Amino acid sequence: MWLKKNKAPKETDAPEKLRYSRYYEHDGILRAYANRAMMLAFLCVPTTMLALAFAVYIRLQPPTVIRVDANGQATILGVNKAAISVTQGPGSEPTEFEKRAFVHLFLERYLNFSPSNVSRNWADSLNMMTANLRRTAYAGMEKDDFIGKIEDDQTTSEFQLRTLEAAKEDPLSYTAFGVKEVHHIHDHNEAIDKVVSEFHVRLLVEKRSEQNPSGLLLGEYWERAIEGEKRDWVLQQAGLNSAR
Repeated sequence: MWLKKNKAPKETDAPEKLRYSRYYEHDGILRAYANRAMMLAFLCVPTTMLALAFAVYIRLQPPTVIRVDANGQATILGVNKAAISVTQGPGSEPTEFEKRAFVHLFLERYLNFSPSNVSRNWADSLNMMTANLRRTAYAGMEKDDFIGKIEDDQTTSEFQLRTLEAAKEDPLSYTAFGVKEVHHIHDHNEAIDKVVSEFHVRLLVEKRSEQNPSGLLLGEYWERAIEGEKRDWVLQQAGLNSAR
């Protein structure tokens, strides 16, 4: 019996009410959690307001409308003209990109044709020339009746430009090499001519306008067929058969 009396009481032997923590400890924990939640809510408010303001700003912006004219020039509607760069003014010089694109467009229009579109293609090509060159070219077309012969023989021309280089002595002169594949149909027979030619184009610069946004005109043009090793090289670079 004396052994039981000397045994130290365990914590579990204490009354159940004494094992509860004090009420203010629970209250402190709850208040700490509440403070953390409040702090997180205050941190989220600026982020939410910023996102809302950005969404409203984007929503109020007008849509971007781009207009492309008949010459392929793209303009943004609604943009203040005062913001246009000086290089785009009516007196600005055409860039190298514009000059090469002008020459390429002329060759594509003038050398690609069929009986159904030759009149339109050549009319567009003539409009890219100076007035005196246009008169000379048109007089030659009428004299030899080129359009009538193309329609009678059902002639079709397919042109492939191989190289286009600016002359070192004149930045407005260009030399091009290309291949024309001309199909003729006469008396139910087809004849195919593959002509490798050198093309010379000299440009002139005038003031930019709505009728001529690039400010470029064709001042001189000629072409000549080439033979020999240079012809074979052009055909090889163009990926065509060099057989004559």
